[in-house]
Amino acid sequence: MDEFRNDAYKNAKSYKEWMKKWHDKQILRCEFAPGQQVLFFNLRLKFFLGKLKSRWTGPYTIYKVSSFGGIDLKDTTGNIFRVNDQRLKHYYGEQVERNYEFIPLGDPNL
Repeated sequence: MDEFRNDAYKNAKSYKEWMKKWHDKQILRCEFAPGQQVLFFNLRLKFFLGKLKSRWTGPYTIYKVSSFGGIDLKDTTGNIFRVNDQRLKHYYGEQVERNYEFIPLGDPNL
């Protein structure tokens, strides 16, 4: 019985190590620099939030980048606050509406 328990322990340990390597490989690191525009994931909006409302707020401007993931953000009123870089993503501006050309295909019954 101890032999089966040890085999199961070794299998579980090797599986967890493999999954950790796979998970760490999937993580994409974002590099931030002062002056960039970012969106902030606000965890405090989870109460009384609409089902389809986004928790991403912003855009904010990066004021200062500290070591180990601390980033100081500046909002439009000039307030500065510090957040973790894991709660940020790059902001690329407003979506530009594209002009689509209408192409008539004709009557399919002909």
